[in-house]
Amino acid sequence: MGFSAGMRKYRIIVLNRKAAKIGKYGVDSSGAEWEETTSLWADVGWARGKTALNAGAVDAYGVELVRMNWTNQINIRSRIVFRGQTYQIMPETFHPDKQANTLQFNMQLLINDDKNEFKKK
Repeated sequence: MGFSAGMRKYRIIVLNRKAAKIGKYGVDSSGAEWEETTSLWADVGWARGKTALNAGAVDAYGVELVRMNWTNQINIRSRIVFRGQTYQIMPETFHPDKQANTLQFNMQLLINDDKNEFKKK
């Protein structure tokens, strides 16, 4: 069934990790690198329900609920750029369903990331 076009009103950018590099001190010792994979339409709103309540004050943690049609371009380790800020997917909330053509997950703002503002190169 999927989500209707009217629901998918926000554009998100999907970042996936580049291949790991072996540095002087081991794999990814210089930090993980991310690349823009695609941009997609999605519905982004407040996280609700038991998981959001267990996380504490939702607005204090920057948790957003994302609903969209199924795609194989997003996985549990992907990063999402929404309104210029970078988010990570909360793995316990990642629910892809190819048969129903739906993908739903919560994402949390990366507040300690010095490169929180994603800029295209």
